[in-house]
Amino acid sequence: MGNRIVVIGSNSFSGASLIKEALEQGHEILGISRSPENKSCLLPYNWSTKDRFQFRQLDLNEHTAEIINEIKNFDATHVINFAAQAMVAESWQNPDHWYQTNVVANVRLHDQLRHINSLRKYVHVSTPEVYGSCSGLVDESHLFSPSTPYATSRVACDMHLLNFFKNYDFPVVFTRAANVYGPGQQLYRIIPRTILCIKLGKKLQLHGGGKSLRSFIHIRDVAEATLDIAAKASPPNAFHLSTDQHVSIRNLVELIFIKMGADFEKLVEASHDRPGKDDAYLLDSSKAKKEFDWEPKVSLEEGIEETIDWVQNNFDDLIKGPMEYIHKI
Repeated sequence: MGNRIVVIGSNSFSGASLIKEALEQGHEILGISRSPENKSCLLPYNWSTKDRFQFRQLDLNEHTAEIINEIKNFDATHVINFAAQAMVAESWQNPDHWYQTNVVANVRLHDQLRHINSLRKYVHVSTPEVYGSCSGLVDESHLFSPSTPYATSRVACDMHLLNFFKNYDFPVVFTRAANVYGPGQQLYRIIPRTILCIKLGKKLQLHGGGKSLRSFIHIRDVAEATLDIAAKASPPNAFHLSTDQHVSIRNLVELIFIKMGADFEKLVEASHDRPGKDDAYLLDSSKAKKEFDWEPKVSLEEGIEETIDWVQNNFDDLIKGPMEYIHKI
């Protein structure tokens, strides 16, 4: 028998992809999101059995008591929290919204969650943005140096959770993954956006000319590791999840153009970089590899081909949705 897992932020790309993996492993899942369930092509858990899945539409900012009641009634053993205002550049425009969700609403949730006796592990899905721009590989002991309101809000919540562990033995563990991608991702993210721009013949804006260096990891590899961490990790450990392949955004986009037989120079133009954008954060994942015998399985080339196929197969539905980020308060 599997665990009873509550996934907060179940409509997010990462949340929905983790649910898909968890259902395939035999776990019971309760998904919670502030938005109604998305169309199937953008909701990976709809691509497998949903016999052990329940969904509740509840907003972390408005329905703390209701969320806590659902978790209690579900008799949850694990909570995995993906819920966050997650866009970096946009956090400069309404920083109070980022602090409200990523700090205030989360702290309110944790302060009630710590009283639930059935809870064995709480996984807080954090971000490498907490480190700011880094040179060389960064391990989990690296100092926080956030450079945007988004990153600062995530640091504040991570530190609050460490306080809760020290004072209450709150069973928190953290994950910080490199740039995730794969079938089902929101269309404003760089890989699906590039694929759609090629298919539609639209210009693709490359912020700062695409010089930023990143590692891209397939969401399936991240989901498998996150479930292992939820089951086996000791609080208050943090774990990086990344590949060892580092690529500039420009080279990533060029790879997609090559695979789709498109003209890079014709459809791509450089634009101003986003404020506070980090030049690089490259994560050392040796801790997760050592403790859980984990290795990323999907190469970047294979993952891009899989994502191209997903766009091709769902093109008519995908072009009906927005390609730009829409901010929700």
